[in-house]
Amino acid sequence: MNEDGTNPLGTIYVSHRAIATIACQAALSSYGIVGLAAKNFAEGLAHALVKDPSLGVDIQYDGQKIVINLYVIVEYGTRIQTVTASMAETVRYQVEKAMSTPVDKVNVHVRGLRISNVD
Repeated sequence: MNEDGTNPLGTIYVSHRAIATIACQAALSSYGIVGLAAKNFAEGLAHALVKDPSLGVDIQYDGQKIVINLYVIVEYGTRIQTVTASMAETVRYQVEKAMSTPVDKVNVHVRGLRISNVD
């Protein structure tokens, strides 16, 4: 396959939703991440009506590099900076591995904390 995504059989296109799904699964598998949150009220309302696997993920792709914005809920009691940095690296690695395209930035927006084990 050539650099521009073409091969002898045709052109390959990958949707933003596919990239968002990869990023979502990588984020949810990270330690200390409880879930993803809606980036705004309208997205939260839409998610209540239709279950979207890319909730809380925003992808920007300019043809050269990918910028990923993640809106997450973190486990209460964990070190937020450590958890989010680890998650950002996991997301970067998984997306680059799947897409063979460099990820320029992974921006993590912490939308809340959740206590999952009440003593």
